[in-house]
Amino acid sequence: MTGPSDVLVVGASAAGLTVAETLRRLGYAGALTVLGAEPHLPYDRPPLSKHVLSGHWEPSRATLRDPQALARLDAALVLGSPAVALDAGARSVRTAAGRTLRADAVVVATGLSPRTLPGQADLAGAHVLRTLDDALALRRELTPGARLVVIGDGVLGSEIAATARSMGAEVTLVGPRPAPMTDQLGPEVAARLARLHTDHGVRLLPGSAVRGLRAAGGRVDGVHLDSGETLPADVAVVAIGAAPNTAWLTGSGLRVDDGLVCDSWCRAAEGIYAAGDVARWHHDGLGTLQRLENRTNATEQAMAVARTVLGDARPYRPVPYFWTEQYATRIHVYGTPAADAELTVVEGDMAEQRFVALYQRDGTVTGVLGWNMPKQARLLRQRLVDAYASAAPGSATP
Repeated sequence: MTGPSDVLVVGASAAGLTVAETLRRLGYAGALTVLGAEPHLPYDRPPLSKHVLSGHWEPSRATLRDPQALARLDAALVLGSPAVALDAGARSVRTAAGRTLRADAVVVATGLSPRTLPGQADLAGAHVLRTLDDALALRRELTPGARLVVIGDGVLGSEIAATARSMGAEVTLVGPRPAPMTDQLGPEVAARLARLHTDHGVRLLPGSAVRGLRAAGGRVDGVHLDSGETLPADVAVVAIGAAPNTAWLTGSGLRVDDGLVCDSWCRAAEGIYAAGDVARWHHDGLGTLQRLENRTNATEQAMAVARTVLGDARPYRPVPYFWTEQYATRIHVYGTPAADAELTVVEGDMAEQRFVALYQRDGTVTGVLGWNMPKQARLLRQRLVDAYASAAPGSATP
């Protein structure tokens, strides 16, 4: 494979690094630049809410590649320099430092930014968790007995609650759903996850909306609920989702709508591609635009984008997948489980904390879940692969 004379990857993320590594592995010998907003070498995000936050890992262990491996990549690594503008026609990127980088192909892999509550930025003790620095700042405050309120009952909020509880913090998990991760797991499995948390001493406040943070002396000391109750807090973590980092694409002429919109090959425009959390592309197998926020997709999509950049374009139609580790429990989910899907346990037993379940709608399998049975769940994933392949109607452009 040959490809363009030079490639610029915007985002020194897992997706961005995988694009660069895949290009080299496929024989690309042109100039390669990776631009990163953070000063750190590319690192892995899933361990942040678990191993790094708990202190079981030091920050260096989350680094994806050591300096020697990065040197062998033969890429210009420009770190601590956020992108602020893109000229799609010229395929040039301007950085916050005023530098302009140009390439024949530009890959956008700028990821997400966490959503926050009004006034949060000015309060000590009020945290988000997206970056390595976020994890370390939160870790310093999770001393045994500290009263932590986690705002948000999705994957990240649930993981933070579990990790903090294992560190000895007094944890309250607040969210609008009936149980943690209801949107991702459906009501029956989410109820089981709720019991797991309560068994470990987490206080759950399901169906609760947060009105704001209470402060004293410039530090958070409580969380106001719409019910009128105020939860005392020494520390608060806001985990209410994240938005794609696309503000810097304003004026680029590219279509931005809950991510950078791409065709079936993850191409936003001629010579412009996207990978990872920021990419919203047309999934042929599902017949809709999709944007996935998980580590597996970041890697797989980045490899697909690298092949497309080199002229080996194939529609990207993955089986959506994520996993989460909470306490000693690992949950693996394939496909798109829906709250109204019929749930059937096909292996193991829920009561024994080891099972595989299928989600079905109108007789069609839409999702597979493994609770402490990862291998068995992965085998059943093939049903979804076959379904997506047979359903693919043809590729679509933006």
